[in-house]
Amino acid sequence: MPLSSSAGRRLPGLEQPLRILAIGGGTGLSTLLKGLKHYAKPVLGGGRPWLDITAIVTVTDDGGSSGRLRREFDVLPPGDIRNCMVALSEDEALLSKLFQYRFSTGRGLKGHSFGNLFLTALTQLTGDFAHAIALSSEILASSGRIYPSTASNVVLHAKLADGTVVAGETNISNSTSRIQSISLSPKKPLPLPATLRAIAEADLITFGPGSLFTSVIPNLLVEGIPDAIENSIAVKAYFCNLMWQPGETTKFRASDHVTAIHKHARRRVLDYVVVNTREVSEPQAENYAINMAQPVEIDLAKLRSMGLQVVHEDLLQRSEKVRHDPDKAAAVALRLAVEGRNRREQAGLLPKTGTGTL
Repeated sequence: MPLSSSAGRRLPGLEQPLRILAIGGGTGLSTLLKGLKHYAKPVLGGGRPWLDITAIVTVTDDGGSSGRLRREFDVLPPGDIRNCMVALSEDEALLSKLFQYRFSTGRGLKGHSFGNLFLTALTQLTGDFAHAIALSSEILASSGRIYPSTASNVVLHAKLADGTVVAGETNISNSTSRIQSISLSPKKPLPLPATLRAIAEADLITFGPGSLFTSVIPNLLVEGIPDAIENSIAVKAYFCNLMWQPGETTKFRASDHVTAIHKHARRRVLDYVVVNTREVSEPQAENYAINMAQPVEIDLAKLRSMGLQVVHEDLLQRSEKVRHDPDKAAAVALRLAVEGRNRREQAGLLPKTGTGTL
């Protein structure tokens, strides 16, 4: 439940906020962050917040406003970063609405969002994209830290089932052929040192929800990130997508998503898979069928044979579109973070405080 409905509640013995590191991009990651931010505010009565949130965001977007700014100013794409900053900010704040404002007219301005322009201008002024993000997050009073997965200006490539290689996130997303693998150019871009520290200190590391090949996996192609995740004692969980993404994950079962993540990380990086139990409505299914999309099959036997634990929850938001409910997803993440904190205490990485269960 959101913190606002649980005045004064504390996790027993919690001396330090639980640390959640969320990896992804696009609207999927921002959905999870919207739910988590309720727990990252000070507990009513003056207590410490329950959560310390860090988001690691992919920087391969080359379409729309982000793509135009990337080409014209040689900056990293700001769109996904902007969405995450707003997701962690106060919902009703005027600045949040301003950052999401998109110009509908104006030569050179049409299609751009104010937040993208602001991040680009601040990057030009400071000379550092990560610093521009930090300053913008302060302005928005965001409840967490946001880092690009790399400071390198990378391009995403995909090898398709028919043998062709497609360059650029937009072209990959528009492809109708099944994706076999993806890669970055230049190869082995380096992460920010702060990213590796956040991974090492996390109680829970989440992947998704979001586009598998263009939002989640690109983060695992950054040099050092898979190693750091493998070495972390944190609980690692994948929030499985609800629907196929046409072309990108058509006919993918839940286990296919996990296989693709482990294949590109070149190691096992997941302990849990979080799946939805509530069926989509008939009108929703019909709307998505028009675009050749169906609900992702949850093949439990296969997932368990892969050594994964499966969390079953009603995660579906009550809306016309099939989306994760931010509060329900966050509640699952909080429970898993408690398990991760207990792991770290038992390993002697933190003093034992009797965190227990939520």
